[in-house]
Parts: sequence; C-alpha cells; structure tokens
Amino acid sequence: MSDTARARKLADRIRVVVAETLQRRIKDPRLGYVTITDTRITGDLREATVFYTVFGDDEERAASAAALESAKGVLRSEVGRQTGVRFTPTLTFVPDALPENARTIDDLLAKAREADAQVREASSGASYAGDADPYRKPGEDEDDEEPGTDGQEPGTDGKGSPDA
Repeated sequence: MSDTARARKLADRIRVVVAETLQRRIKDPRLGYVTITDTRITGDLREATVFYTVFGDDEERAASAAALESAKGVLRSEVGRQTGVRFTPTLTFVPDALPENARTIDDLLAKAREADAQVREASSGASYAGDADPYRKPGEDEDDEEPGTDGQEPGTDGKGSPDA
C-alpha cells in the first residue's frame, strides 16, 4: 500500500500530463474546450479517475466525451512515459458536476435575494409592534421595580438577619 502523499503527487502529475497532452498532441475535431479539473487515484495506484468539464452545450459534451474515450490509450501511454511508475494506471474520464452545482447555487442565491427584497419592501413602511427598544437600560425608570424588591433579600429584615 502506498502513502497518500505519493498518491496525491501522482494524481497531480497525471492531471498536468493529461491536460498538456490534450492541448498539444490530441487533434480530434470532436474535442471541444475541455478543462481537466481534478484527478483522483486509488491507494494502490492502479486506477485514476480524471474529472473534466466542457464549455458548450450537450452535443459538444457528448462529442468531447467520445473523443476522450478514443484518446484514452494515447493519454495513458503518455502518462506512463512521463511519470515513470512501474504500473501505469488506467484512466477513467468522468464529467465533473462542478458547473451544475455552481449553477444550482447561483439559482438559490438569486431566489434568496428576491425573498430578501420582498421582505425589505414589505417592511419599509412598517412600524414596531411595541417599543422600538424593548429592553430596560440601567438608570432608566428606577421606580418601576417589582413590588417587594426594595434591595433586601427575601425573608430578612434588611440587616441580614432572619425575620422574627
């Protein structure tokens, strides 16, 4: 079993090698604007999962996925040549869900902004149901103390001795 630091370094190196190879050597016209976002490798360094995004519509995504699958052998041989590991890991290409997650978060933030604007609009002419500041402050309304609280403890005569 390898250590996680070595696996992380190898995964980073695979990401760079795949990205550079796609940019320089692969001339498939189906390959669109592909960005390699992340690479993860198993603990035994035998299988690597390469996450990617494609700029464009669904047709371009499907075409780029087909181009990556057809270029898998060239990419794997280049990874083996540049990394120098004993066993070159198999490559699996997975479309990254990051753009969809970002779009969902943007939609949720837009809904929250709209709800905040509605609340702000509804409360613009409103007034407080009670006092503006319902809390007592020291030094204000000293005579509004509860009955029987004249500063002495209950059950004493004011001098600290119990009532007789």
